[in-house]
Amino acid sequence: MKNTVTVALLLSALCLLAAANTAVAAETIGVVRTVSGDATVTRGEKTLPAAPGLKLLVGDTLGTGRDGSLGVILRDDSSLSIGPESRLVLRSFLFSPSEGKFDLVARITGGTMAYLSGLIGKLAPEKARFETPTATIGIRGTRFVVKVGEPSSR
Repeated sequence: MKNTVTVALLLSALCLLAAANTAVAAETIGVVRTVSGDATVTRGEKTLPAAPGLKLLVGDTLGTGRDGSLGVILRDDSSLSIGPESRLVLRSFLFSPSEGKFDLVARITGGTMAYLSGLIGKLAPEKARFETPTATIGIRGTRFVVKVGEPSSR
């Protein structure tokens, strides 16, 4: 009987540790603030309708339709405004000022986006990066706008 109780307690502790590790891995990096028209957040194989208050995770893909737009606030107070027919992946985000660790990488493959830097852009601007199919944008100021379209055939 005593061994059964010990095994049950150990299994419970292991389950709690596994759940804690999953929670850390799926840490909220931001939130959807505004939505207009057709907008979605794709997380893995699941596509969710974007809605104010929806928590965002690393790896999420933000997408908008012909009439869609999204406003996003990240944990460091950066803001992203995503216009119609856009697609942006939140590839990496780390905001730990107490440890001096910062990272923000997003990839926009189509459409338009405006960025207003938060604390990462101010404290460690070299750690904030936006990628497009043909260029990488490094942050050296506080805001920018980018439009990604079809490559020209020259």
